[in-house]
Amino acid sequence: MDNNMETIDLGDSIKLIDFKNIDRDKFIVVKKIVGNFVKKLQDSNSGFENLSLHLKTVHNNEYEIIGRLSMKGSQYSSGVINYNLFYAINEVLKKLESELH
Repeated sequence: MDNNMETIDLGDSIKLIDFKNIDRDKFIVVKKIVGNFVKKLQDSNSGFENLSLHLKTVHNNEYEIIGRLSMKGSQYSSGVINYNLFYAINEVLKKLESELH
């Protein structure tokens, strides 16, 4: 991993990469969205291992979210670009979840 990236660990299985510039109020919502997604996977006994989300800012106002999910030894990845951070995160998580089925 690039040394310029800042990783925030949420527990042992969730990593948020380069979210350091997100303001506190938005970050609380991000943690809630991601936490609820992971809890849903864990509650379904799906073999969840870990999740990482990497935030990149593109074209000044757009957010690119790249998600990587490990389940039962398999890797899944997805990416979304959107002006709304919460929408982008939600879409990445939905895409990852749809790959499981």
